[in-house]
Amino acid sequence: MEHIPFWQALDALIAGAKIVIDRPAGTQHPRYPDSIYPYDYGYLAGTIASDGGGIDVWVGSLPDRRLTGILCTIDRFKQDTEIKLLLGCTPAEADIICRVQNSGAMSALLILRQE
Repeated sequence: MEHIPFWQALDALIAGAKIVIDRPAGTQHPRYPDSIYPYDYGYLAGTIASDGGGIDVWVGSLPDRRLTGILCTIDRFKQDTEIKLLLGCTPAEADIICRVQNSGAMSALLILRQE
């Protein structure tokens, strides 16, 4: 199998999947009602993340929904780690999302795409 660079491999994964938004911007987290989603949050249909669900995505305001970065997250409550994809996010939006993911039992590291 041919090697594909990291960002291009993610681009191919995203291109082959439907984005499902199950938590629109402004809605409450289902288990933590004080937590409000600042941007659309969902998953890529037909993919599998470490928690058994689809790969999580945050969708920002840019119209093209291009992969702009990732968040590497640790949830000490669930004892799991994940990568969350940032689609169409400005750097300011990515910072806000990172702050949201860095709360409670969650820790996150933001990696912006540099190409």
